[in-house]
Amino acid sequence: MATLSRDITFMPGAGPDEVSAILDRPDECRSLLVLGHGSGSNMRVPFISGLSAALVAAGVATFRYQYPYSESSDFVPYSDMPTDEPEVLLATVRSAVATAASEAPDLALFAGGHSLGGLMTSMTDAASPLKDLTGLVILGFPLKGDFDKAAHLTDAMHPMLFVQGTNDDLGDVDQIKRWLVGSRPTRRSTSWSRLATGSVSLTGRTRTSTPNLQRRSQIGPPVWPEVSRSARTRQVSRR
Repeated sequence: MATLSRDITFMPGAGPDEVSAILDRPDECRSLLVLGHGSGSNMRVPFISGLSAALVAAGVATFRYQYPYSESSDFVPYSDMPTDEPEVLLATVRSAVATAASEAPDLALFAGGHSLGGLMTSMTDAASPLKDLTGLVILGFPLKGDFDKAAHLTDAMHPMLFVQGTNDDLGDVDQIKRWLVGSRPTRRSTSWSRLATGSVSLTGRTRTSTPNLQRRSQIGPPVWPEVSRSARTRQVSRR
C-alpha cells in the first residue's frame, strides 16, 4: 500500500513558535486519527511511530504532532523533563485537530492519543466540542487510581473508544467503565477494547525491550475495526 508522508508545521494556539506534525496517508483510506503522544515521549519515538505505521498498514491515515515542550531542542524522550502547562496542551490539541481537518477534509476525523495525548484530547472535547470530529480514541487512559482525572469524560461530546491493557500501569478498563456507569448519564456512546498483550503503557527499562516494541504492531489492528465501522456509518462531510 502506497503512503504519502508529509512534514507539517502549525501554530499551537499558545506561544510564539510553530510545532511539527507528520501526516501519513495511505491510498484509499477513509479515516484519519489525530494522534497525540504521551508525556515522556514525542511523535518520533518507536511506540508512536510504530503505532502510526500499524494504523497506516490497516488503511488509516494518521496525523501525529508535537507539543511545544516536546518540540524544544532540549527535550529528551523518557526523561523527567516537565510538560507544558495544561492550557498550552489543550490549545495545542485544538489546533492540531483543526490543522488535520484542513489537510484532509475528505476523511472521517478521529482524535486522541496515548496517555497524556488521550487525556488532553478528551479534556479539550469536554471543554468545547472539537469541530468536525467523528469520535475519540484513547490509548492507555492515565487513570492511575485518580478518578478526578476522569470527571470530564461525562462532558465529552463525541463517541469514545478506550483501549487499555489487561494489566495496564495507566489504569484498568473496568475501573474506568465502573466510574462512568456510576456517574451521571453521559452524552455519547462509549466502547471498550482490551489488549491481551497486557499493557498499552511502556514503563521504565522495558520501553525499548523487544516485547514492547513488538506491541506497537499489535495495537493497530485491535484499535481500528470498531472505529472504522463508525467512520463508515457516519460518512461525515467537511467542506
